[in-house]
Amino acid sequence: MKNNTAILTSQGNMTHFYFGDYHIRFQTSEKLERYTDVREWDNGYIVVMAKYKDEDEMEEYIDLCPILDNLYINKKEFLNPIKHVKINYDEQF
Repeated sequence: MKNNTAILTSQGNMTHFYFGDYHIRFQTSEKLERYTDVREWDNGYIVVMAKYKDEDEMEEYIDLCPILDNLYINKKEFLNPIKHVKINYDEQF
């Protein structure tokens, strides 16, 4: 894969993670308004800042490994090329 950046976004109560030809969706709180910043990417573990309805921005943690396991996606093959994760609410994927 030429691009080593994955995209994180959300819509309603679903989080979306895009990389290459993959579009991985998983449920999150219906109070989530948006992710605001990726603080850390560590081979499947993401530390993000998130804004929730009627709450201050807070740090959240997303672990993709159990999600990938449940989808029978080889974690090593999938995660190894990802070097960065960015938030993008401007484009449709």
